[in-house]
Amino acid sequence: MSIPTPHIEAKSPDEIAKTVLMPGDPLRAQFVAQTYLEMPVCFNQVRGMLGYTGFYKGKRVSVMGSGMGIPSSMIYIHELYAFYEVDTIIRIGSTGAMQPEIKLHDLVLATAANTDSKINHGLFGPYEFCPTPDFDLLIQAYAKAKEKGIRVHAGTVLSSDQFYTALPDQVFQNLMQFGALCAEMESAGLYMKARQFGKRALGMFTVSDHILTGESDSPEARQEGYRQMMELALEIAPE
Repeated sequence: MSIPTPHIEAKSPDEIAKTVLMPGDPLRAQFVAQTYLEMPVCFNQVRGMLGYTGFYKGKRVSVMGSGMGIPSSMIYIHELYAFYEVDTIIRIGSTGAMQPEIKLHDLVLATAANTDSKINHGLFGPYEFCPTPDFDLLIQAYAKAKEKGIRVHAGTVLSSDQFYTALPDQVFQNLMQFGALCAEMESAGLYMKARQFGKRALGMFTVSDHILTGESDSPEARQEGYRQMMELALEIAPE
């Protein structure tokens, strides 16, 4: 396949930085570009999935929406890694907490992704392959979050194929018992693609809902929480 790809209209890899921040919402990508990047230039509008490249404290960084879920996000992740010479993707999204010690607005770093997706079905014979993030990025993010006074948790996440799903009670209890911190919808796909292409990836998430307590953030509070996460991702973004 040549570029532009079916889903990204950038005509050259040079239009996209080596590091891409990736929220699900394209309007969130636009917000990051307009709020934090100097001289942002839009490189994609196909299907409304906005992408921008600009500068943050002298570093060239891109930000692009991915849509929700593994199938949508993997299209963009694949094309960025395979055709646009992107080295690093940092996922910045929201999540629902699954552990009592995790609170609204906390940050979760995904050290691995449990999933019901079949994206790696049959690839590894009888083995269940466990995709993981780039270790150096993970350590940098955790240390920087602590330095900034952010409540941060690092551990496995549930990367589900469905948003509206009712897990059987025993399955949910098992996930909690075995340490799953939260539920989201993209990390498994991101980490699989990063491993496939030998690239770097990290999923970080702001807790916007609590599955155990039923708490849910207001739009205003979510915005402030996202800002904290966005700034952390921009700080650790490689050159």
